[in-house]
Amino acid sequence: MHTKKILLFLLASMTTALSVLANDATDAHIAGHVLDAHTQEHLSFVNVQVEGTALGCLTDESGHFYLKNLPEGELTIVFSMMGYETEKRTVSLRRDTLIEMNVAIAETSFMIDNVVVTANKYETKQREVATIVNVISPLIIQSTTSNSMADVLNFQTGLRVEETCSNCGVPQIRINGLEGQYTQILMDSRPIFSSLASVYGLEQLPAGMVDRIEVIRGGGSALFGANAIAGVVNIITKEPTRNFFNVSNTSAFTQQGTYDINTNLNASVVSENQKAGIYVFGVQRNRQQYDRDKDGYSDIPTLNSTTVGLRSFFKTSDYSKITAEYHHTTEFRRGGYGIDSLQPHESPLTEQLKHNIDAATMKWDMYTADSKHFVSVYTSFQHIGRDSYFGTNYNPDAYGKSTDIVSVTGAQYRFSYPCGLMNADLSAGVEYSYNQLRDQILGYDRNTLQRVHLGGGYVQNEWKNKQWSILVGGRLEQHSLLEKPIFSPRANVRYTPIDPIILRVSYASGYRAPQIYEEDLHVGAVGGEVSLISLDENLRPEYSHSVSGSIDMYQRFGKWDLNLTLEGFFTQLNDVFTLVENGHDALGNLLLTRTNASGARVAGLNVEAKVGYGHLLTFQAGYTYNHSRYIQPEQWSPTIAPQRRMFRTPDHYGYFLLNIEPVKHFHILTNGKVTGNMLVQHFAGYIPEDKEVTTPVFFEWDVKLCYDIPIYKHYTLEINAGVKNLLDHFQQDLDKGMDRDAGYIYGPATPRTFFAGVNLKI
Repeated sequence: MHTKKILLFLLASMTTALSVLANDATDAHIAGHVLDAHTQEHLSFVNVQVEGTALGCLTDESGHFYLKNLPEGELTIVFSMMGYETEKRTVSLRRDTLIEMNVAIAETSFMIDNVVVTANKYETKQREVATIVNVISPLIIQSTTSNSMADVLNFQTGLRVEETCSNCGVPQIRINGLEGQYTQILMDSRPIFSSLASVYGLEQLPAGMVDRIEVIRGGGSALFGANAIAGVVNIITKEPTRNFFNVSNTSAFTQQGTYDINTNLNASVVSENQKAGIYVFGVQRNRQQYDRDKDGYSDIPTLNSTTVGLRSFFKTSDYSKITAEYHHTTEFRRGGYGIDSLQPHESPLTEQLKHNIDAATMKWDMYTADSKHFVSVYTSFQHIGRDSYFGTNYNPDAYGKSTDIVSVTGAQYRFSYPCGLMNADLSAGVEYSYNQLRDQILGYDRNTLQRVHLGGGYVQNEWKNKQWSILVGGRLEQHSLLEKPIFSPRANVRYTPIDPIILRVSYASGYRAPQIYEEDLHVGAVGGEVSLISLDENLRPEYSHSVSGSIDMYQRFGKWDLNLTLEGFFTQLNDVFTLVENGHDALGNLLLTRTNASGARVAGLNVEAKVGYGHLLTFQAGYTYNHSRYIQPEQWSPTIAPQRRMFRTPDHYGYFLLNIEPVKHFHILTNGKVTGNMLVQHFAGYIPEDKEVTTPVFFEWDVKLCYDIPIYKHYTLEINAGVKNLLDHFQQDLDKGMDRDAGYIYGPATPRTFFAGVNLKI
């Protein structure tokens, strides 16, 4: 009933807006072409947008555009395209006029004027926001041959994706050294990733549905609520912009002959008047298990998944638009023993999961004619159904079932106004989310029902001009598992003393609410025992205070582009969650209690460099120094001395990306990731007693060759081949047999792997 009321309100609002904003044809037009500033060649598929409206189009194959029936008055026309600098032109339009506008835009190696939404919840140029926002573009996704979000997120400074279970292949992301639970993952700016979804969600989202990924390091609870302590990852799905068709396949094989085959299909159709469009996609992945030490137990689980979905838009007026997105995922994964020949309960150790996921988002955006006011109303929904088996010792009662429902509904408003020598943006929003999780494994006497209601609102104001940006704001939120509401403030300052230099200082607080289900509760088999987690009755929420300071330099030397970033960060965590062993139950299951530790401090340095020469050469590299320590030594094992250092957090790690086009249509792409020493826990089972292990340094090096074959007009066939993890760096001390510690896994996620692919773009 609640959802129906929301939808009815949304439809009523849309109808009202349509009646208010409808206008007659003005016969005010703008026509022209867009050129490459260097070559003077016409550019196809350049985005031409009327700023502050839903009006826009793309240049055609000849590089020309035609904007028809525009509103009267002063308009700003924005020209943007991947690989080129954004250009703005202001024009005054009157009824019954046609204005010719010819524009030349300069090529750039990387987008320094990206429009981002994650920083402030509204579109802002990347260079103008008061906090650093990193953007993972489609080019990075393609060049790294990434199959899922878990693959591509490694290629951002301060981020590291790691595998945490050899049985089920759980990936988690760390930002500035903090575990995955401290990161808020968004889908199109909506927090639909619940506690269950966050376990496997990074690998369940195929790269084929993603337009770009925006990443903010540091606290984000002031805008996005609970769990945004380490940072925010906002996955922006593809929106239809033009008519196209794309089909691709990549087949990869390890030296053992195991395979990982991915097939993608994408298509987009946009109406001639640019009023409506739809983008559809389908992704199928089939990965075979990998057994490094050939003991019969998987080190990488088998995985079969299919995702289909769509995103569409409809412009209800010149100033309003409806956007809708839906995708469905089915996934099967299994790890352990006898994957191909035995039923789960016929195996001494098996983790098996079948997921069915449905997710949808709908939003309505509206601008006023003077672009001073903006309103957005949205609702999002995700349902996960999961059949599972987490069993050891041929247990026939280890089958389980989980259902997870999350819904998010909200609205936001922005008012732009002059304030002395600066422009100002006042934004505010309200949001309500509901999450219901039921997790049943009757053989382990586990029947968990968790309901979470979360309601809150935020307000912030930003004053800015070319030189300064000052932002203050906060969010007040009531979590149903907490007695009192929590206020999370933020403050950000940007100062540009001279044009190439940008200085930023930020403060943000955050929190993480206690709940039963977290990433560590996928009921994994640890040392042949099943672990069950409960909450301490006095468990308090975690709180954080984060500060950061950075300096950015953007500089162009002819066709050379240079961007250098230096950032220092510090986060204070209070009442950190930790797990303590609490004996065994009557069935022999290991009991773990989530309780509060004293706290922790995380400090470090991020360094990033980007160098490019047009489309012929791009180089990007990042390095992170991280110092993560508990304030007081924490006891994780009764046989091991307390430890201050956070586990699975290297002090040093980094990456690089290099793309060279030595001749036209031929690309040489290479990338690498370095992971320094870290301390990991190794639980008894295969080994006689618990111990701490300092891991070696790992270096992953990938190489890829691509050649584009022009077929007809803009039709292109790409063929590619390469090697992942060329040096075959992989963990050498894997546990063996049924009593292994599934969590004792570190280093690269895949061994040396050869791949080849084709990509037809129409």
